Amino acid sequence: MGRFSRQSSAAPAVEPVEVPLAEEKLPEPEKTPVATPAPPPMASESNDLLDAKLRVHARLIDELDLSMLDQVDDGEVQRQIRDIVSELIKEDNLALSAAERDAFADAVFDEMTGLGPIEPLLSDESIADILINGAHQVYVERHGELELAPVKFADNDHLLRIVNRIVSAVGRRVDESQPLVDARLLDGSRVNAAISPIAIDGPLVSIRKFSKKPLTFEKLIEFGAIPRIAADFLLGAVKCRASTIISGGTGSGKTTLLNALSAAISEKERLITIEDAAELQLQQPHVARMETRPPNIEGKGEIRQRELVKNALRMRPDRVILGEVRSEEAFDMLQAMNTGHEGSMATIHANNPRDAVTRLEQMVAMGGMSFSEESIRHQIANAVNIVVQASRLSDGSRRVTSIAEITGMEGSVVQLQEIYKFERSHTDDEGKVHGEFRATGLRPKFLDEMNTRGVFLPEDAFDPTKAL
Repeated sequence: MGRFSRQSSAAPAVEPVEVPLAEEKLPEPEKTPVATPAPPPMASESNDLLDAKLRVHARLIDELDLSMLDQVDDGEVQRQIRDIVSELIKEDNLALSAAERDAFADAVFDEMTGLGPIEPLLSDESIADILINGAHQVYVERHGELELAPVKFADNDHLLRIVNRIVSAVGRRVDESQPLVDARLLDGSRVNAAISPIAIDGPLVSIRKFSKKPLTFEKLIEFGAIPRIAADFLLGAVKCRASTIISGGTGSGKTTLLNALSAAISEKERLITIEDAAELQLQQPHVARMETRPPNIEGKGEIRQRELVKNALRMRPDRVILGEVRSEEAFDMLQAMNTGHEGSMATIHANNPRDAVTRLEQMVAMGGMSFSEESIRHQIANAVNIVVQASRLSDGSRRVTSIAEITGMEGSVVQLQEIYKFERSHTDDEGKVHGEFRATGLRPKFLDEMNTRGVFLPEDAFDPTKAL
């Protein structure tokens, strides 16, 4: 069959090829540049056809010399894959017409030359995360639950080639000298990869999928992630330029919540976003997006979030939005919020609003600034208005569990008051968490500013006796 043929027992060792290609999500891709766009998404196909495609992928991996994919003309690859797929379709007795068979073969070709076995998973809209632990173990998260996926790679070299496609398409690299990388697919899905010598049993890849349709607060309310009155309060606060921090753990839905909150921002405002790997889906027309850059092979050329935040302030922003604040850029973010960029937003990893404030304080200190603890706390108290806590519960559901307001300083302590909170009552026999979202009875200090700007909430919005 020429240079591209089924593998024999003496198939040569596969060498990695560098080829010119990452909190929801409260409850809960355009193809990559290396592949021709595929037919309609897998989510629209029947389960039988999806299962068949996964079986075909597995057999192609067993029978093809995948190391030749990057060296053989696409036309020859497509012809030979079409022949093999046709044979396998007959063996599996799939009831497909000639046109359907050709479309099926073309889709498999696109997937084999794109991101290989995980392409059907990327097209399945019910999947939120794809977690690859070496060539033969792929897990997916559906509806908050992890399950083993029926896909595999030929070997770790095959998986490494896929990783190289992903990272090289966004100008990044991964090798033994730099075995950790954050990247993204062109559709915005977030990718993290670790390879040898860090990863012992084969490349480790985590993909947080990008939602083609960002979840709105209407959807979050429908899913039970937040009650309407609390959503109205948050949207009103953001509309009135309350500077907001979204706190939560990994996979709790922080980014989804930030995207949903952005709906309250006026289309007349200029927004600048800063991220390690661009994934925000803001809903305004005037958005300038920036992304950090890792160092090159010589260890030079790195551009960190802190430099981008400083530069953003020279770009006439109305609001600056950080995908995640994690280091010394916290100081520059607070400076922005304190110098005419009210309404800026960011996410942070923390377990509750008080921890979020403490982490902000620690990250400002990481910048090496010679400020006293009390001075840093004053900056936080003056800059941040609202802290929203997003949580992933034990049953896999994602909820807003607390909305707190920073009201100022008392002595040397930043004062927080909780406005709304989710109170768990019990967990049923099926593991589902039950509880109520209630107001604490405290009237937000920021409510006066909201009323001044013409945003009003119902009289009972903060009634603690009423389940929301």
